[in-house]
Amino acid sequence: MSIYVGNLSYNVTQDDLSKVFSEYGTVKRVQLPTDSETGRARGFGFVEMESAAAEEAAIQALDGAEWMGRVMKVNKARPREEKGTRSGGGSWGKNNNSGYSRHY
Repeated sequence: MSIYVGNLSYNVTQDDLSKVFSEYGTVKRVQLPTDSETGRARGFGFVEMESAAAEEAAIQALDGAEWMGRVMKVNKARPREEKGTRSGGGSWGKNNNSGYSRHY
């Protein structure tokens, strides 16, 4: 089970997030993506719970909750889109002028 957690404090750690979600069930894994250039947290993360019941309980309890001075956005994680595709049709790619253009 995978949960998206948005609008997180940039100071949150994986342990912090694991402790909060463990109140609703067993946490299998926590991911906090970081910016590749700065190494700073990006303000969102993913939590994997052991069961669907734990996932639903955490989403219901934590979506909209204030934590570390921020109001969290918590919902089921959507599958990652392939790079180069955008919703709304078409995909983005380089054109011959070293800029970017939309391909349909």
